[in-house]
Amino acid sequence: MEDSSMQLVSREHIAIASDVRSRKPCIVGTRIAVEDVAVMHLKLGYSLVEIAGKYDLSLASVYAAMAYYFDHRDEIDRRTAEENELVEVLKQNHPSRLQEKLRQLRNE
Repeated sequence: MEDSSMQLVSREHIAIASDVRSRKPCIVGTRIAVEDVAVMHLKLGYSLVEIAGKYDLSLASVYAAMAYYFDHRDEIDRRTAEENELVEVLKQNHPSRLQEKLRQLRNE
């Protein structure tokens, strides 16, 4: 049962646009995806203050990105894993010219 005194707050810091980053949730007014902030914070060890300063973002928007990430973690992690798998398949099937040249040089 919902409390009638409860007020829902909008997610003013996060947006999903069809023409930005393949519909990934991003910080409003930027192309910085929620998953980018999550990776920088959780995997690379940047503090949220450092991320805000590095990319000239409000601290509120960075915290909102992390809140959004935790609210949608399974979906975002699944999508990221699928994209990473696709990139690996493409790399294996279509090596870059540089990779091809380096392989040729090693074989000579």
